[in-house]
Amino acid sequence: MLTRAASHLRILNYKRLLHSSSRLHRQLFDPSSVERVSEDVDVCIVGAGPAGLSTAIRLKQLEQKVGKEFRVVVLEKGPEVGSHILSGAVIEPRALDELLPDWALRDDHPLTQSATSSHMRFLTKSLSIPIPHPPQMSNQGNYIVSLSRFTAWLGSIAEEMGVEVYPGFAGAGVVYADDGSVAGIRTNEVGLDRLGHMKESFEPGMEFRAKVTLIAEGAHGSIAKELIQNFDLRRNSDPQTYGIGLKEVWRVDPTQYRPGEVIHTMGWPLDFRTYGGGWVYHMADGLVSLGLVIGLDYANPYLSPYKEFQRMKHHPYFAQLLSGNSTRIAYGGRSLNEGGLQSVPQLYFPGGALVGCSAGFVNIAKIKGTHNAMKSGMLAAEAAAAVLSQDSSSGPTDMSQYETALKNSWVWSDLSEVRNLRESFHTPLGIWGGILYSGIDSLFLKGRTPWTFRNRTGLTDAQHTQPAYRFRPINYPPPQPPLSTDLLTSLTLTGTNHAEDQPIHLRVRKNGIEDIALRKLHVQRNVSEYAGLLQRACPAGVYEYVEDEMAADGWNGHKLVINSQNCIHCKLCDIKVPTQDITWTVPEGGGGPKYTIT
Repeated sequence: MLTRAASHLRILNYKRLLHSSSRLHRQLFDPSSVERVSEDVDVCIVGAGPAGLSTAIRLKQLEQKVGKEFRVVVLEKGPEVGSHILSGAVIEPRALDELLPDWALRDDHPLTQSATSSHMRFLTKSLSIPIPHPPQMSNQGNYIVSLSRFTAWLGSIAEEMGVEVYPGFAGAGVVYADDGSVAGIRTNEVGLDRLGHMKESFEPGMEFRAKVTLIAEGAHGSIAKELIQNFDLRRNSDPQTYGIGLKEVWRVDPTQYRPGEVIHTMGWPLDFRTYGGGWVYHMADGLVSLGLVIGLDYANPYLSPYKEFQRMKHHPYFAQLLSGNSTRIAYGGRSLNEGGLQSVPQLYFPGGALVGCSAGFVNIAKIKGTHNAMKSGMLAAEAAAAVLSQDSSSGPTDMSQYETALKNSWVWSDLSEVRNLRESFHTPLGIWGGILYSGIDSLFLKGRTPWTFRNRTGLTDAQHTQPAYRFRPINYPPPQPPLSTDLLTSLTLTGTNHAEDQPIHLRVRKNGIEDIALRKLHVQRNVSEYAGLLQRACPAGVYEYVEDEMAADGWNGHKLVINSQNCIHCKLCDIKVPTQDITWTVPEGGGGPKYTIT
């Protein structure tokens, strides 16, 4: 039996086929001349993550209260709900308890492993030293989960409630009204070849015209990036800062399995100039999640997040954990927000709002953000329901009450308490001063201070990168399977796939310009000044600076090769490239990683 969304999806695909024409095959695609299918909805949500799905579920819950049915559509670029979701993850169930008070009574819920203990360790090259952890890192009452599975579960609940969830429909662009407000979302074209010509399978993207458009793409999404810039939503906030999180899931030897144990590490393999730390979460069913987060404000262009992670596993603590009959079953990577309260932009724009990690609600001291993301979605849903129930058609939807509600909620107080911890590492105190201040603030002050550290310089993570001549290349050890492997071997565990004959979704573009001269300048600066940072920084092997004396778009015998089919959608390149001329855009819907246990 087809669900409502699946049935409607067949109709949408049929309409898209009707709007494709065989006489256009292999002609160059002209977006200004294409006729698009348009669907009218009440609420269009971009991103079927915890924030987007919590928004949709809450809207459906409110229908009875306001006495009005809402057509709610969720667009998801992944082939399945949850397939592009990656996190540690230890979930604080506060928002889930509010959204679905009876969740524990559902037989299919994935929160089957509670956290039983929390510890922190400082690593040297050979030692693992227990140290006190801040009270914010206590995990009593929390659950260790696969966020991918948790999200898929939320998606099934949303569909049961009548939400139209469309996996494989990537939100590619904003539909603007004549007055400049947001009127909805356009999905990506399907069936273009690498040069932008229309193939036999070409179908134009659709428009979902919505009274309320909510952006829940996750950290550094392409649509949120456009809206923040177009509506100057960050005019009163600091630049967002990010970390890159790399993760593996292992089925460990039974002698090493301690269900419910939560470990966080700091120190080795990172040097004292680099912000970051590791984790080990003993999940259900004999599985262990382990990983490393590195702040993307690192200065040394020779640093490789992937090789730091692989090196970490050779520490005696990790080598013992992964010894015996242990098998690695998953790998992945994702950027995460680290800016905290100071980096939260204005949350609303004419016609909609930002929710979840599109805005940036990660509590970096707790190393958690799912609870805040879900709650922000619920508050956005309540504001949207209130506006839609008024039946007013004069002008774009005003979602400012959502921002007011969020600032009066526990999300704001959760972030306010820890607002100075991450930023203390950017003060003249340096990294050691940041560690000292964070300890004092988290243990004693708990945010009750009259000051708030701000990013007075306005430096982004890319601008923190220093020229290569100031550093020596890092001599990483070669992989030693099965404990550590080369990058491409790990990449096979992500299930990543993109159709090769499609436009490259990683564009060398700056200020709207995309030409050979810009590409040559990119190669020149990134090779000569930053030693080709991206070919080490990318955790999927997307970027290479290869020797080619004849390349028209090269420099000094080097050219840039973009292996876009490897992309796991982590967004690191867009964030960290020092020249800020890589733009991540959505590929054809359904492309990318296929996470199932991350």
